[in-house]
Amino acid sequence: MATGTPLHLIEPLGFRLDEKSIKRAGMDYWPLLEVHRYMNFEEFLQLHPGVKIWMATTKAKHTYTEAAYGPEDYIMFGKESAGIPEEILVEHEENCIRIPMLPEIRSLNLSNSVSIVLYEALRQNGFGGMQQAGELHRLHW
Repeated sequence: MATGTPLHLIEPLGFRLDEKSIKRAGMDYWPLLEVHRYMNFEEFLQLHPGVKIWMATTKAKHTYTEAAYGPEDYIMFGKESAGIPEEILVEHEENCIRIPMLPEIRSLNLSNSVSIVLYEALRQNGFGGMQQAGELHRLHW
């Protein structure tokens, strides 16, 4: 929500979207979020032909900082428990990106991964429309 980025969810999800689960996650901003749901990856591709999709995976050869993100690109993340299915990854190997981490670590938390990669993509595109300078509440510098 802080970035104004729409959320595209492709089934099957690794979490529930019922009201109780959303409230438990502290997502009181959910009604303000632009959410799109798709039955499967094929439906997503049919509705967004020709889009560039960066796929975050621990299996990638390139890091997320090597990618040149365009303003209309998508960033895909898989289930926290399993990641993006390898059948999808092998078809898009050139767009697979990873976040460097120690070799003994299996993966990062999904929300942390999204934050890291999304903010790099936003940085590369000048943080369009986002507030970049803040004001102190009491003191003026």
